[in-house]
Amino acid sequence: YDACEVYPGPNLNVVVGANGTGKSSIVCAICLGLAGKPSFIGRADKLGLFVKQGCTRGLVEIELFKPPDNVIITREIQVANNTSLWFINRKPATMKAVEEHVATLNIQVDNLCHFLPQDRVGEFAKLSKSELLEATEKSAGSREMYQLHCELKSFRERERELEVNMHYMLTLQNLCREKTNSLEKMKQRIERYGQDVERYLEHKSHIDLIEMLERKRPWLEYEDVRMQYVQVKQIRNKAKKDLQILKERQFPRAKKMEEAEEKLYRLDIKTRDNTAKIKEISQKIKQKQDALEMKEKKIEEIKQALRMKKEEEVDRQNKIRKTQEIIKAWKNELNTMAVCENFQPQIDAVNNELKKLQEERTNIDGGVSDLRTEKGNQEREQKRIIDRLGQLNNIMKIKEEKLKGRYPDTYFALMWLRKNKDKFKKKVYEPMMLEINPRDSRHAKYVENHISSDDMRAFIFESQEDMEVFLIRDNQKLRVNAVCAPAQSCAESSPPRPIEELHQYGFFSYLRELFDAPCPVMSYLCYQYRVHEVPVGTEKTRDMIERVIRETEVKQVYTAEEKYVIKVSSYTNLTFSINTFLRAAQFLSGSVNIGERRQLESQQQDINNKLKSLDMRLTALFERQKHLEHRDNELRQQKKELLERGNKRRQFESKIVLKCDSLRQLEQDAVDLEKESQVANLKIREINKQKAELVTEFTRLTKDIIPLNILKGVLALQKSKVMAEKAKLETEYKPGTVQLQAAEQFFNELDYKKQALYENCKELLKKAQQVCNLSPDEDFPRELQISFQALPSTLEEIDALLSVERTRASCFTGLNASVVEEYNRQAEEIEQLTNYLEEKKNELDNYRQNITQVKERWLNPLKDMIEKINAKFSNFFSSMQCVGEVDLHVENEEDYDTYGIRIRVKFHSGTELHELTPYHQSGGEKSVS
Repeated sequence: YDACEVYPGPNLNVVVGANGTGKSSIVCAICLGLAGKPSFIGRADKLGLFVKQGCTRGLVEIELFKPPDNVIITREIQVANNTSLWFINRKPATMKAVEEHVATLNIQVDNLCHFLPQDRVGEFAKLSKSELLEATEKSAGSREMYQLHCELKSFRERERELEVNMHYMLTLQNLCREKTNSLEKMKQRIERYGQDVERYLEHKSHIDLIEMLERKRPWLEYEDVRMQYVQVKQIRNKAKKDLQILKERQFPRAKKMEEAEEKLYRLDIKTRDNTAKIKEISQKIKQKQDALEMKEKKIEEIKQALRMKKEEEVDRQNKIRKTQEIIKAWKNELNTMAVCENFQPQIDAVNNELKKLQEERTNIDGGVSDLRTEKGNQEREQKRIIDRLGQLNNIMKIKEEKLKGRYPDTYFALMWLRKNKDKFKKKVYEPMMLEINPRDSRHAKYVENHISSDDMRAFIFESQEDMEVFLIRDNQKLRVNAVCAPAQSCAESSPPRPIEELHQYGFFSYLRELFDAPCPVMSYLCYQYRVHEVPVGTEKTRDMIERVIRETEVKQVYTAEEKYVIKVSSYTNLTFSINTFLRAAQFLSGSVNIGERRQLESQQQDINNKLKSLDMRLTALFERQKHLEHRDNELRQQKKELLERGNKRRQFESKIVLKCDSLRQLEQDAVDLEKESQVANLKIREINKQKAELVTEFTRLTKDIIPLNILKGVLALQKSKVMAEKAKLETEYKPGTVQLQAAEQFFNELDYKKQALYENCKELLKKAQQVCNLSPDEDFPRELQISFQALPSTLEEIDALLSVERTRASCFTGLNASVVEEYNRQAEEIEQLTNYLEEKKNELDNYRQNITQVKERWLNPLKDMIEKINAKFSNFFSSMQCVGEVDLHVENEEDYDTYGIRIRVKFHSGTELHELTPYHQSGGEKSVS
């Protein structure tokens, strides 16, 4: 229906009607209209699926009784995006506001004790006792009953924590009591042995004296080092004065040394400048000398070139003479040589045979090329077939892995069948999920939804005898399915009407035409599942399904996403349909075309045979090629020998012509020696002029360098005189310098020693202050001065006394000064633990008192409510000649989270009362309960 309005009456309302008339739609509308979720109903997970097919939106309006003015809640559902619009009393609202209104009226559509759709009866039976109790409290109890139950559970949890703490505190208290007794015993022992106390005090006096000595010792160390510092400082000041006196005495000698060094420096500069000038002129003289030598070399090269041309002319005359002699000898030999034989007929015969050989080799090469091309084509086709078979094998392996994971017994039976095919008279077909191959992967879901999962994994036999042999299967205990194909084949059965007549309804094919299978398998499917009579349609079919049911009289149809089963009621003779959503294909999504696979294997065998034949033909051609190549080489050698014999005289004549040409070239290459001599003499005169200019320049530079060399000698004498004066001054200056260096070294050593003693004093003072707990700016205390006066005043005496006192202190053993401290600490702990224990005990008593009060407020009304429920439940069951009880189940009265409601029922007279569980009762018994 497109619209329906329902007016419920008081008490029990019953909605009756045939299948598919919309009874559940009213229940779904109540739940969804009161802000319930689709999961509360248990039918679908999306809101849009609750709206009538073909509509884009749906609307639910519920009027709730609530004095003084009723509440009208409206929910509009949009199919496209599964969203809702909410209205309260015709005004827009939110889902949260609707939930609050529903909650104020104590309506609980998520509580199975309030709202129990037929699809969730099984979930009600799965509720635990405690879950059933909480649902009952929420639905049938007072508003505070469930809250009191929650308070009791939290009180009980806190009570457990306090009990654990109490146990821990009592354990600590016992431990403290034991330690107190131990302390009392120690006190009694100290009183009995007073000498131990005296020994302890005496030991303490020695320890105090050791402590005081250790305090004074750093001060004595500091004082010793301070006295050393003062002495070194005085000596260092005196050495500084002596060093100043020596420096004043040495000053005049140092002045003269500086003047001598200044003279020596000026002479060095003059000498360096003069030497640079001499070096510069010497380099120029060297350049002139090198230039003169180069001119001499050029003259010698010109003379050498002239001598070589004369020698070349002599060689040319000799070569002309020898060439003339060779030509004369060859002409004489040519005159004696016979006339050439005619070898042309033999050469032509060899050429003809070579031509025939070449033609045959060309034909063979063409044949080899054709055979190689054909072999390449066959190998490519073979590779394509192998690749395709690999793909098909991979798909089959995937399907076998799915079979192994889902039905391991069937998989092991399949492995056994493949190894034992010889035991059967006729062919046995593997499970249908391996034999059936959809022609399009999109059609696999129709086949899987139509054929039962038991038959999908069933083996198909053509004879009953083979099926019995298979089922025995060497006594293997495997659970497998097997079916026998009909004796008369149904694979080619005709559909009730041509598919063209159904095109107007959106049908495009019968189910049989959507997949391939071996003939016995197809025969079984046509016989058992009528696959040749089931049409498959599209979205168009779903949109006009009512017309399809009314006009076509088909029993089953498929649309794009649904399966429709059409039946006629045996009571009313009316037609009704059941539709289910198609589940996705699991086993046939990647199917293997068995026919294609067998065809490929046959093609592969044919190609292998062709390749063997091609290899044999190629081998024969290669042998023939080798023979022809050998014969070709023999003929070419024969032709070469004939040509050489015919060409010998012509070759000799050509050699004489070439030699004559060479002779003419030698005669043309004559050299004019007189002219060459004149040219060489002109070049030599020009070079001699350049040599004269270089000699003039060389003479001038030699005159310039003589005064500079004289000055160099004068400067060397002056430098020697100054150096002698400096050496004399150094002899007089050196003793004073040694004494001055010794005095400086002595002063530096004293200064370093003074600085080291100063740093040591600072460290020792800091150490002494730390030992006495004094800050750097704090004055030395008067009481420490008085205490130190009574102690020895030297380090040796302090160390001796420390050794004696430490020896005496080490003689006192077995003393324990921590007994009193331990007693005081434990007494304080005992007092703290006692107070804490008392506080927790009071808190636990208060919790138990609160629990008792809340328990009375919760448990008594709960028992009354369950007794009323039990009375009515028992009464209802007795009216059906059955027995039913409801009671409060308690495992431990103090554990409130274990409280629960137990339902026990008996439907048959010969049985006992059994608790309602998801497994013991039948579906109808659970629904009635």
